[in-house]
Amino acid sequence: MSIRHGLLALLERGPRYGSQLRTEFESRTGSTWPLNVGQVYTTLARLERDGLVAPGGEDPAGHTLYAITDSGRAELHEWYERPVDRANPPRDELSIKLAMAVGAPGVDIRSVIQSQRHATIRAMQDYTRLKAQALTAIESGTSHERDDIAWLLVLEQLIFQTEAEARWLDHCEARLVRLSLPADRRAAPDPPQAAPTASGAEATTATAAGGATDLPSTARARRS
Repeated sequence: MSIRHGLLALLERGPRYGSQLRTEFESRTGSTWPLNVGQVYTTLARLERDGLVAPGGEDPAGHTLYAITDSGRAELHEWYERPVDRANPPRDELSIKLAMAVGAPGVDIRSVIQSQRHATIRAMQDYTRLKAQALTAIESGTSHERDDIAWLLVLEQLIFQTEAEARWLDHCEARLVRLSLPADRRAAPDPPQAAPTASGAEATTATAAGGATDLPSTARARRS
């Protein structure tokens, strides 16, 4: 996540102070990636050091304002145009966990996969419910439309991500089953079980997890 460029994007709309930037960043992303004021001011100091922002006076309450510079605006638009680099993907805890669980003494890796599958489906249900709420707010005209559309895009990315994770877990389980069979029984594998789609997430979760669950921490922050 680029906090640096996220703050530049907000500052392009006009001068802001630190806690204001934090509030607007979290509103735009639905508190999916919470910030603290310390992170914001540390990032602003680096942006100022690099000539991308500059002090912009004070507001009537005495808050120090920051404004984007021409160099900052050029950096921001270059970021918009530059694809996100996937050559060095971030570490993924689930991938590392399953990699370490393979062959680990006393670990039932299929149980690990099953536990994660339930959690993934619950998350998918929560995100799908929040997506429906965001769409209702947008269509009814009762929302801050720009922020809710931005939040909707984040939610849809999370839904696609959890759908892909569920399919990958099915694949991992099928792979482990095949590798545990004797060589002469490794025929063409059955197709992996399809992951639930976003539209069926709530029904699937109710079956797999016993009904609705509490929202994840990021989703609870948005809903409150």
